[in-house]
Amino acid sequence: QVQLVESGGGLVQAGGSLRLSCAASGRTFSSDFMGWFRQAPGKEREFVAATRGVTTYYADSVKGRFAISRDNAKNTVYLQMNSVKPEDTAVYYCAAGLRGSGRVVATIASGYDYWGQGTQVTVSS
Repeated sequence: QVQLVESGGGLVQAGGSLRLSCAASGRTFSSDFMGWFRQAPGKEREFVAATRGVTTYYADSVKGRFAISRDNAKNTVYLQMNSVKPEDTAVYYCAAGLRGSGRVVATIASGYDYWGQGTQVTVSS
């Protein structure tokens, strides 16, 4: 059974930093996309970042502030969040296992087979 477990969420002041982690178990995702999405209250789940090998995608809203990385030996993906803003407040979800290929599929929620339970990130102004 595949499980994705996020950690690292919490309360941070605007301008601060936070690092999220997502550890996968049950199968290896070293050759597959892993990514991060987020969902704010009353809004749809939106793409944040995704990576596989040397390929990395970012949402325009986080480009230059967030960095996605992974440790394939640990089957873990990370999201380093810098210069956070109140609008970054959301539940952050880890996703893995792309259902197709290409940038479009990697940047939409329906493109992934597996999801974590989410971790809350709250940015205070």
